[in-house]
Amino acid sequence: MELNQILVTLWESTGLHSFLTGEGYKNILMIGVGLLLIYLAIKKKFEPLLLLPIGFGAILSNIPLAQIADSTELVGSLLEEGSQTRFSLHDIQAGFIGIFYDFGVASGLFPLLIFMGVGAMTDFGPLIANPKTLILGAAAQFGIFGALLGATGLGFALNEAASIAIIGGADGPTAIFTTSILAPDLLGPVAVSAYSYMALVPIIQPPLMKMLTTKEERNIKMTQLRVVSKKEKIIFPITVLGICILLLPTATPLLGAFMLGNLAKESGVVDRLSDTMQNALINIVTIMLGLAVGSKMQAELFLNFGTIKILLIGLIAFSIGTIFGVLIAKVMNLFSRNNPVNPLIGAAGVSAVPMSARVVNKVGLEANKNNHLLMHAMGPNVAGVIGSAVAAGILLTLVP
Repeated sequence: MELNQILVTLWESTGLHSFLTGEGYKNILMIGVGLLLIYLAIKKKFEPLLLLPIGFGAILSNIPLAQIADSTELVGSLLEEGSQTRFSLHDIQAGFIGIFYDFGVASGLFPLLIFMGVGAMTDFGPLIANPKTLILGAAAQFGIFGALLGATGLGFALNEAASIAIIGGADGPTAIFTTSILAPDLLGPVAVSAYSYMALVPIIQPPLMKMLTTKEERNIKMTQLRVVSKKEKIIFPITVLGICILLLPTATPLLGAFMLGNLAKESGVVDRLSDTMQNALINIVTIMLGLAVGSKMQAELFLNFGTIKILLIGLIAFSIGTIFGVLIAKVMNLFSRNNPVNPLIGAAGVSAVPMSARVVNKVGLEANKNNHLLMHAMGPNVAGVIGSAVAAGILLTLVP
């Protein structure tokens, strides 16, 4: 090979050449988006456990020629053994975050493991102590069904619209699980949208909450919650799963994993398992899930009008869920003047746990530095997790 050919080959193998030719500018743009997510994670501390791996995954997936996010391809051969034929696998070709995506996200495995870990970290005490907050968790799911109508109106097929609508629950695992079944082709933009809005809760929710409430309403102090017994906390996950089995079996994968994690925590007899779910398991899966979600921010997949519509519908759905949660809380106060609810906690009905509850507490403290709403907001917050899983089960049942 002549020197000129060697130099040309070396030049064409550089990332700089790829960035400067064809549509390489799109990769640069998406790398910039990845860096923005990392900036928000580190500087602004917007859910860094989510945004940092997602942002880094976006960077890795847009590196030219590296093929880090390539889909998994099983390489093997068919072997004839008498009257039987079997497939012999001898190689797997894929980028490493492509493997995370195909085997963990597309299969629906990672969402279930995340739900198990979240369940092990969840305290249903606030919800059990104040059961009426379950209504607020249900109210926030209006965003999902409102978005379903909007997405179909914009030309999406029913299965695609259902997958996009679930973003309104602000529950990444539920969105991934539902979309992997109903519309696998949309899994990338739906996952990115769901996790992005979960991370941006501190930006999106406060303006809506303040717009819908007066200062006097934000200043409402709620009575201290009663102490919930260990027996009640053990019975609760078993009861919820039993009801789900009888009425909506399609939601049992999500709720089953969630309640298993919670029962392990509350039973007090499998501390090692509970600790693993809360720490090692969920941390490992979060790393792989974040990188996998970021892998679908490849320029050729992400920069199109369909993705923009999905992002917009997801934002509207999430906003509607927040609005309905606050409004229903205000309606509840019309019938409960002796024990009023601070309407802010209705915003926690979206299932971004515990981000929404923290935001509610922050906005409440801005109105009154002695008004601590965190535990009160956790009731509708965990109810929202149940609500989004139920909504997903309904969509999986009704949508062909």
